[in-house]
Amino acid sequence: MKSRRRKSKSQRKGEERSPQIDEQQGVFMISVAAELAEMHPQTLRMYEARGLIEPKRSPKNTRLYSFEDVERLRRIQRMTAEGGLNLAGVETVLDLERRLARALAELGKMRERAAKLERQMLEEIERVKRSFRAELVPYGAYEAREIVPAKHAKPIKIPVERKSDGGGARKRPTA
Repeated sequence: MKSRRRKSKSQRKGEERSPQIDEQQGVFMISVAAELAEMHPQTLRMYEARGLIEPKRSPKNTRLYSFEDVERLRRIQRMTAEGGLNLAGVETVLDLERRLARALAELGKMRERAAKLERQMLEEIERVKRSFRAELVPYGAYEAREIVPAKHAKPIKIPVERKSDGGGARKRPTA
């Protein structure tokens, strides 16, 4: 017999939808989480009391563990069983990892800010260079016979010597 199950609109259009899984959403009760993490439920309660794990709570105050929580429990189990750490050592490792993650995030933000400032400085340098190009006059473009230092000052005469070879080459003024 053929199944006469009705298809959803997305299935009729040829689209396949996979359910989205939020790894932080509490979905496992304590017995299931304990079984997945291969430990006793009382151990989970102890870890919660020590602050190593913080399960979500249902409206009726039932502990709900997420996929992320179960992975953390497995990791704690490995640190104690294989790594030989006690719970104080596990707390220290987890705290150091949390602080490292925060420092790395802060460093990333600082690098982004430094890159932005560097781009702004380079743009400003280019803008200043462009403004100077219009104001700069190449050396020797004009014959300097008189330099007037101020509005009401007397002009200073600067002797310009010329070679007698007739080539028109100029000698630099002597001070």
